[in-house]
This record gives sequence, C-alpha cells and structure tokens, in this order.
Amino acid sequence: MPTLAQADYNARSWQLYANAVIQAGGLPVEVPLTLTPAEVAKLATSCQGILLPGSPADVNPAKYAEERQPETAAADLARENVDELLLQDAHNLHKPLLTICYGTQSLNTWRTGTLVQHLLPLPVNHGAGRSVAVAHSVVIDPSSSLAAMVGSSSEVEHTADTLRLPVNSSHHQAVGIVGDGLRVTARCPQDGVVEAIEGIQPGHFVLGLQWHPERSVDSSEASRLIFQRFVQTAANWHPRSVTESLG
Repeated sequence: MPTLAQADYNARSWQLYANAVIQAGGLPVEVPLTLTPAEVAKLATSCQGILLPGSPADVNPAKYAEERQPETAAADLARENVDELLLQDAHNLHKPLLTICYGTQSLNTWRTGTLVQHLLPLPVNHGAGRSVAVAHSVVIDPSSSLAAMVGSSSEVEHTADTLRLPVNSSHHQAVGIVGDGLRVTARCPQDGVVEAIEGIQPGHFVLGLQWHPERSVDSSEASRLIFQRFVQTAANWHPRSVTESLG
C-alpha cells in the first residue's frame, strides 16, 4: 500500500487499511513514496497482493486527455508514479489487486479510462466524508465477483436482479469511461455514479471500489468479507510459469 508524504493523512488512514488487512489474516506492507523505482519494484516482489488506497489528491487529468477543472485537486506525482509501478506488477504477474477510492480512479486511468472530474452534490452527496457511516446505497450486479463476496452479508438487500448494499462515501470524482479490461459492477441507484469496477480476465482478482470498506470493518460484515477475499486470494497467489506467461 503506497502512503503519502502528508503525515496527518497517513496518521489517520494508514492504520485503517493496515488493520483491515491484519483482521483478514494478511500482513500489510507500506510502500513509501520516497522510494526509487528500483526499490518499489524490489518491495513489490515480496508482496502477493496489491492494495491501492485513497488519497486527498486527484489524478492528473492529462492522463486521460482532459483539461484540469477548477474543482480538481492538485495531482500527487510521486503517488502516481508508485501506483503505476504497482499496477504494472499486478498486471504482469496476475497478483490480486484491490483499489479503493483514489486507487480505483488510478486503476481506471492506467487502463486508459477517464474520470468525472467533479460530481454535483445532488441528488447524492458523494463527498459526505468519514463522519457519515452510510451516505447512500450501491446496486451490485448479481453476476459480479463483488456480489459473490458480500452476498451472504445481512446488510445486503436482495431483489430479483440486483443486490443493494449501504456504503459510506468520501469522493468528488468517479469513473467516467471504463478502462480496458474492466467492467462496471456497482452503481449508485440515485444518479448512476460508478461505485465498483472489476477486471474481466478470468482468474485474475481485480476489484475497484469507490467507497471505503477499511473504515467500516468493525461494523460491517460486507467490508470484512471484501478484505477476507482479497487476503485469501493473495495467500493462494503464485507466480505464473513461463508457459502461462507466454500463453
């Protein structure tokens, strides 16, 4: 998990991600943004899964060929560089990949997708913040991996053709055009904002969430199930053979 140079943000966020991974049976590994590319690559080789967390920054709009809008926060070049190295590692080696909020936006733009630079506060306040436990619900595609992960949770409301899950929300940007090799698997029902994306390649765990399950693992079974599946998949990961890599 890459961390930021901002000590105050790290102090309140890193421990939440780390605790969520630990509760799920994993060992979190911090990736400081001060490392050289060679050092990041070396550290990544010791990891069996990649988690890209949130950030107060916004992805540089130049990455998806747009001009920066006034509401778009400053980019974090160091974070973008580290994210790209970790995304490449996960892609090349088929490591399990879980991305959250900014991390999901980073994933989507790395896969040549675009972002909505600023969401209007109505009809849903997606920027509600960490003090609001449930900001809105998301409607999940029942055929998705996410549905398989959280479907047994008592928080999930099942209908004939969807699953509905209450979530927190702390973002002002979202996925626009979905990137290559990804598909939308959850939306906010009130405004259609993309809330989850997944990889379409069979056998490769790629899950991007727009909300923050790390903030609710103590109160939400669905949040715990997401981290458990990620950690379990990482524990079972092994490097592909040369034959598999070339096939």
